[in-house]
Amino acid sequence: MTTEHVGSAPEGKRPSRRERKAMKKRLKEEHCIVVETKSIRTAIGGTTVGNFMEWFDFGVYGYLAVTMTSVFTEGMDRQMGLLVTLLGFAVSFLVRPLGGMVLGPLGDKVGRQKILFFTMATMATATALIGVLPTAAQVGLWVIIPLYLLKMIQGFSTGGEYAGATTYVSEFAPDKSRGYWASWLDVGSYLGFAAGAGTVAITTVISTSIYGENAMLDGGWRIPFLIAIPLGAVAIWFRLKIPETPSFEANEDAGLITKDKDDQYARHGLIGVVRHFWKEILLGIAIVAGSQTVGYALTSFMPTYLEETVKVSNIQAAVVTIPVLIIMSVCLPLIGKLSDKMGRKFVFMIAAGATIVLIVPAFAVMQIGTMTAVTVALFMVAVPAGFYIACLASTLPALFPTASRYGAMGLTFNLGVSLFGGTTPLFAQALIDVTGNSYMPAFYIMFFSVIAFVAVCFIKESARRPLLGSFPTVETKEEAVALVAGQDENPDLDPDTMPIPVIHEAAK
Repeated sequence: MTTEHVGSAPEGKRPSRRERKAMKKRLKEEHCIVVETKSIRTAIGGTTVGNFMEWFDFGVYGYLAVTMTSVFTEGMDRQMGLLVTLLGFAVSFLVRPLGGMVLGPLGDKVGRQKILFFTMATMATATALIGVLPTAAQVGLWVIIPLYLLKMIQGFSTGGEYAGATTYVSEFAPDKSRGYWASWLDVGSYLGFAAGAGTVAITTVISTSIYGENAMLDGGWRIPFLIAIPLGAVAIWFRLKIPETPSFEANEDAGLITKDKDDQYARHGLIGVVRHFWKEILLGIAIVAGSQTVGYALTSFMPTYLEETVKVSNIQAAVVTIPVLIIMSVCLPLIGKLSDKMGRKFVFMIAAGATIVLIVPAFAVMQIGTMTAVTVALFMVAVPAGFYIACLASTLPALFPTASRYGAMGLTFNLGVSLFGGTTPLFAQALIDVTGNSYMPAFYIMFFSVIAFVAVCFIKESARRPLLGSFPTVETKEEAVALVAGQDENPDLDPDTMPIPVIHEAAK
């Protein structure tokens, strides 16, 4: 990032060592971004509805996986058909990196809000269209192709959704409480999943009581997908109301974004992002892999595992899962607050450690088969999942500077979630089928938490600190005054990471 040198040496003459030491960035009150609590709530709410919608589809697809196996793979071997259905879930994640690579850099150029509106509209439309697809009984196994295409469209849009949403909430949230505010994004995610699961359960109960046991196979499965139409309309309306982030606007208005390929704070394309931040990208992918294998095991894989291995019905699976997800969601802001006080690394280490300790016992308890045992086991999985998830939206964006944050997030998160998170249901079920060992999913999850634990040791602590390439964000003018007054003694402030000009103080 280019900076203005006030009182610098004459052009063409290199400053002396004494003069270079005297060049120092100084934070001023007008540099601080003041975001009132009311504005934060509006921004967070408008972003959270998108994640709610995204995960509503995950919940519907996950809890209808066994039903959709009969609907879309009729005539195929049942185990193979189940893998084909789960592959539809995985294929959407394999497309996510492409969405992140296209929509992320675009969001750095045109703004976060515009891309978030596009992703919301695209995702809602694709979800609704799944609900009007013909069945295999009507057109044969060819129906898998349009199903996969729609899942790919969903994957492309969600490739820009979570990366953009985390970038948005992180740039809007005050530095001292970013963990708390950003955690609300995933509250929407898991409440959305619970809503999707609940919609499947309610639809199943009502339709079967009226039309008989085959009601869901006969067309009841369409209803949860079609509910995406009114939900999507509401979410799109909210997205139209949210403003652009103050950090993005501050950089754009001041003309502080450069195209210098050697400046890490400049706006970069994918090649530049990889060149400058390959270490952060690898660390981020490792953390995403650890968190998302646990998260998707709890949500998208458990419905299939409970039905196929533990032998409980999809209604019973939903009944025990929904309260677990709701309680976990309620706890996320509390864990976010904990990360603001104790640090993100502290919370992530708890998450990784708890996963390694609890995941195998959780699967053992689950296989007892009673509703009580299944509920206890799901809570044992939800504990580490909650600690992981609560900090993800505040930690990953802090790895990258404002000018390239959306693009870097689009690459990092989507590679991690596509390769290791969204494929968890497919790989977990395949491992069971190949080995006959029902504990293989637990070992799979443990492996990635070990990797995540190591990665956390190497990331920089970001709690209470301004985002790279951004001005400090506070809630009141009084906070800005105090921040400026104490900047020399504040270990969380580094003016060299902020887009402010260099002041050449008088040499002493």
